[in-house]
Amino acid sequence: MKILLLEDEIILADSIERYLKKIGHEVRLCYDGEEALKSLQEANFDLLILDINVPKIDGFALLERLHAQSRYIPTIYISALTQIEDITKGFELGCKDYIKKPFHLKELELRIQKISQQIPRRNHIILDANYSFDFETKTLYFDSDPVDLSRRQLQIIELLAKNKGIVVDYDMFREFVYTEEFVDNPTIRAEISRLKKSLKSDFITNVRGLGYKIER
Repeated sequence: MKILLLEDEIILADSIERYLKKIGHEVRLCYDGEEALKSLQEANFDLLILDINVPKIDGFALLERLHAQSRYIPTIYISALTQIEDITKGFELGCKDYIKKPFHLKELELRIQKISQQIPRRNHIILDANYSFDFETKTLYFDSDPVDLSRRQLQIIELLAKNKGIVVDYDMFREFVYTEEFVDNPTIRAEISRLKKSLKSDFITNVRGLGYKIER
């Protein structure tokens, strides 16, 4: 896995970096939040390991900035902050795990292994913090669990996923989804409305008068 490690305690950071490289991971080590943010702008990562109390941009604020850009990367917090309020905030921000310092490096390895089993394969596309779509099997996943949808609803998701960040207009829905008969715009809107109600998050955006899209 390609991992970004944010840790300002030099001895601990170096120990974690060496250990992760030893077990086969590629690691980018950053000592402050600004350096980490710059690295995230320059490259893609499979996993973030973030301390919270670091200089310039703290670990909480860093994850908030990424989510504001619709970037959702599996995250483990490693922190000396052990109050339940801090742990709760970490999970509310969407972290996959929260490890209290001090910890054994083998524990970190085990937590990474667990998360790696949940990371979508390369034929997946991430739709939001929880949903992904597998183009090979035509399956929508919530975390690692398949979502039960109708064939037509899965075709709608597939079309939107293929055009992520682009408005899909009604003619495109007619061409890709409703190939056997002509349907009007209200019929398409009704089907997408039913689809959205069955989902646990609202990642399909209605672009008034034009169509729908999934934000990039």
